[in-house]
Amino acid sequence: MGVGEAAATALSIVFHELATNSMKYGALSKDTGILDLSGATEDGEVTLTWTERGGPAVDAPKSEGGYGSKLLNRSVSGQLGGTIEYDWSEKGVVIVLKLSGEKLAE
Repeated sequence: MGVGEAAATALSIVFHELATNSMKYGALSKDTGILDLSGATEDGEVTLTWTERGGPAVDAPKSEGGYGSKLLNRSVSGQLGGTIEYDWSEKGVVIVLKLSGEKLAE
């Protein structure tokens, strides 16, 4: 699937924020950590699943987050027409992004 010029910037912000957080706090902060990014499409919606394993135990944030988290949420909901869900599993965080295929093509 192609990603349009407008969506490419928003998508790069999303991946940058997720990778930065993983490097600081998650699976990518450990030599044993792994990251899996998978995707699927259905009915014009793109689902991207970011799964971290092998890092330190993670807990859900106690506050709504800083600037990066707010930018991430705005990029997903506003520019990419989607939603973001977090599963703070003991094994590592799983983040599911559901994005509008139409918005991704813009």
